[in-house]
Formats: sequence, structure tokens, C-alpha cells
Amino acid sequence: MKTHFFKLLTFVIVVNLTSCKKENTFTDYKYSDKPNTLTCENLNSNLYKEALYAFEDDILNFYKKNNPKSTLTQSYSQFVRNAVNGRIKFEDIVSPHTIKVFEALKGENDLWDAENAKSHLNYKGKTLTCVSNGIKDHTLQTTFNALVTTNSMSPKLFGAPLITKYRAALNDKSLASYIALDLFYAKLFDTDLSKVNLDKPEQQKN
Repeated sequence: MKTHFFKLLTFVIVVNLTSCKKENTFTDYKYSDKPNTLTCENLNSNLYKEALYAFEDDILNFYKKNNPKSTLTQSYSQFVRNAVNGRIKFEDIVSPHTIKVFEALKGENDLWDAENAKSHLNYKGKTLTCVSNGIKDHTLQTTFNALVTTNSMSPKLFGAPLITKYRAALNDKSLASYIALDLFYAKLFDTDLSKVNLDKPEQQKN
């Protein structure tokens, strides 16, 4: 119980301190040439695009370590299943560049909810509303909205149907963004990033 309290307190402090910045000053964009992901009004579209593609490269490069022929589809399959079931060591996956992206995401006030112990994400904020509105799979979209409306949304509950439809993320940037934000970046608040090997080679763009 004490561990959970201190993790929550740390999260609140980190988000509040980062939110004091008037604007996001992130400039280290590596994926500017990639297709857009979230394009709703008043969103930092460039940052969210960077976040998605950095995440995809991280999981692909990680799973290629054991299987050099691993594809992004296979990486999504393994990552989603393992993340939903709590079997991911994020410090082994996240790259130095993605940590920079995460630090920038902390400044997105609307993205986070300090009282959401299940995820840290603000499911009713404009960012996740944009994500929900863009999900192409009607069944997944309906499930997402129903869980949010009833205040039942969590990575575990939405993860159950998501495990069987992970392939949709390859052609659905909104669904892929959800996976990146909720199953990856939100988890980094509870990850000891000091364990990340900052000297490992930067991820290869795929």
C-alpha cells in the first residue's frame, strides 16, 4: 500500500513540475517524414507522431534481438499480449530517444490524470477522445467508449479484446497510438529509467 502511495505521489509531482512549462520545447524529431497519426485540433500532432513511431521502432528492435526476421506485426502481437498480462520489462525496451519523447509527453497536461491509478492516462481528455474517435474497428471503439463512460476503462479490461485484434494497429494509427500511450508510455512512470542502457545504439528507423 505504501509503495503504491509513493508511486502515485511521485507521479503527481513529476507531472505538476513538467506542466509548469508554458510550451513544449521538444525539437529532436526523427520521424517527420512519416504519415500523421493524431490530427485533431489543438493537439501537438508532431509530438504524438514522434511518440508512436519511436515506440514502434523500440518494440521491433527489441523483438528482433531474438528473431532477426521479426516483423512489426509480430512485435505488436508479442508486446500487446505481454503488456496486458504484465510481463514486460520496459527498461529493456525503451531507447534513449524514446525517453526524450516521454519527457516531452509529460508536459502534455491533458494527457495525464494523477488520480487514475490504473493507467495515469486521462481517458476523458481531448487526446484520448481524439484517439477514440479515430479507432476504425467499430467493436473496439464501442468497447473503449463504454468503458470510459462507466469509469471502468483500464489497460487490463480493454486489453482483453485488443489482444485478438492487434493486427488492426498496423493500419489504424489511432489504435496504435492508444497502444503506445497506455501500454507503453504510461508505464514508464513506474519504470526505473536509471536502469536503461543510455549507451546502447540509437534505434534504427524502420
